[in-house]
Amino acid sequence: MQGQPEGYTAEEYEYELENRMKNLLWTVSGDYELDVELDIRSFWRSKYISLYDAVKQGAFARYFSKEEFGLYLVKKLYLGADEASLSNLAQMCVDQAVVEKVTRERKGVESLRKKAFADILERDFPKLSRPGNRTGRMKIAMLQEGIDGIYTAEKKIREQVEELFSIRHAVHTMDVIRKLDAFYNHLVDPEFEAQHGGLSQVLAVSAEDLKAFDWQDFLDETAAESSLEEMMRQMNSSVPLEEEEGERKVKASQILVSEEAASRMHSYIELHFGTSYMEEAEQKRLNRRICRGVHADCKLYFTDGILQNYVRENNTYVMAKRTFEMNQRFYRQNARVSRHNINELGDILKRSLQARSEEERYASSYGNIVPARLWKVGRSEDARLFVRETKRNHSDFVVDVLIDASGSQRSRQHMVALQGYILSAALSRAGIPHRVFGFCTFWDHTVMRRFREYDEGREADWRLMEFTSSSNNRDGLALRASADGLLERPEENKVLIMLSDGRPNDLVVNRPNVKNPSIYTGEYAVKDTAAEVRRLRSQGIAVLGVFAGEEQDLTAERRIFGKDFAYIRDISTFAHVVGRYLKKQVDDQ
Repeated sequence: MQGQPEGYTAEEYEYELENRMKNLLWTVSGDYELDVELDIRSFWRSKYISLYDAVKQGAFARYFSKEEFGLYLVKKLYLGADEASLSNLAQMCVDQAVVEKVTRERKGVESLRKKAFADILERDFPKLSRPGNRTGRMKIAMLQEGIDGIYTAEKKIREQVEELFSIRHAVHTMDVIRKLDAFYNHLVDPEFEAQHGGLSQVLAVSAEDLKAFDWQDFLDETAAESSLEEMMRQMNSSVPLEEEEGERKVKASQILVSEEAASRMHSYIELHFGTSYMEEAEQKRLNRRICRGVHADCKLYFTDGILQNYVRENNTYVMAKRTFEMNQRFYRQNARVSRHNINELGDILKRSLQARSEEERYASSYGNIVPARLWKVGRSEDARLFVRETKRNHSDFVVDVLIDASGSQRSRQHMVALQGYILSAALSRAGIPHRVFGFCTFWDHTVMRRFREYDEGREADWRLMEFTSSSNNRDGLALRASADGLLERPEENKVLIMLSDGRPNDLVVNRPNVKNPSIYTGEYAVKDTAAEVRRLRSQGIAVLGVFAGEEQDLTAERRIFGKDFAYIRDISTFAHVVGRYLKKQVDDQ
């Protein structure tokens, strides 16, 4: 942590740092009109990372075309590439493209780069070394080589690292782009090329397509700007997207929109989430009853999704279709383990329900007389001369499944879709009526996307493959909305299962001349969601959290759901972990 010099305020020192880093960037690039986003705040964590970022960006702008590079990135995103993965690979390629060129001219850069790499390795090693993170292991090797001149890696990773180092010989921007595209298709999404085409198809995306595309969908959860130029600038930033996501959300906890944009809000939501299946008058009554307290001035919007009820075939519709296809492909790749989970979880529930249906016989003071006990008459105070038979009702269970469909789930939406499908299909197999919603929050509307209703047949489960993620998440309001319908069900035993990443976060929109919802981020949002869970449990609903996020968010998940949450580390354990909880709910009732 770097301290500010005596005599400076924090603002003055940040301004001084920005000037220093911009001067460094301009000096290296030779372009004093160059406008690149700099990570000033990261200086407080590591001055070496921040300063090397400025050098790297300046060098790339000098030796290559950042406009050409940025345009490739947004075209790749347009075709469905994962934003964070593409950005991280891009920055690794940028480093290798400039390292030899800039160190030949400026000898001090080599020492600065080593110190920056050492800080990155110390800070990010646990994340980079996670099992299955091939990009992370490649980055570890790159960092080690930059620090010590040598690295260690298994054969498959070593081959990719050597390809990465070969970018040092790049002369043209397209040389860097070709390598980056190959890395992404090999390491992140091996199916990308088969589905969307190779590099030539990516580059063939037209400027008209990009301008027509709604880039706001990519930026909702990071708060920000909707123009194509801004997207290109952000993708060229040296700061990996996931590393600064929290800071950008804090800075953007309130977004100002124009009055004109606010007036078009309902039609925009219809266009991008599908028309509502609920009558307007009913929707207004529901909003008045549910949107209270911290959620006052919010609205609920119930829809069957853009693929079911689209207004027109816009870019959001096209992306939803692509995601549907990708989710189905992921299921097919995991079909065997998925079917096993469905059968196992379904059978666990069926056996528990059948056990409830078995007749229980016990001694009683009335019922069918037992002749063998008549000797007790006049000789014992035990009046239980009869036997009674009872049968508990096996059909008195109902389940709601609520799935976080916010933008923070985008990188794992195929896994979330599969988990939701397994759960829904298993409940269908057991004959338990259930309803499934996905939820996200756009502006002041919390969108409740219905996948299936309680009494639909098994064919409705497959609609979970339509799961897609965008925007923010107001978990407390979504829980309240789901429970409202669940409490009206006639079944005695009610269960609500919530699949989430433990990160309730709604970037509040400031609309002119109207009341606006309260800020819903960080500690405040976690406390509200936990309070809503406790309230529902006090009303007789058993609430289970299924964690579908990163390990660093487990603490928040525990605070929200207490001991009743399941952490699914591997899809193969899904049935066992979730089944154990649901079996307990059935057996204890």
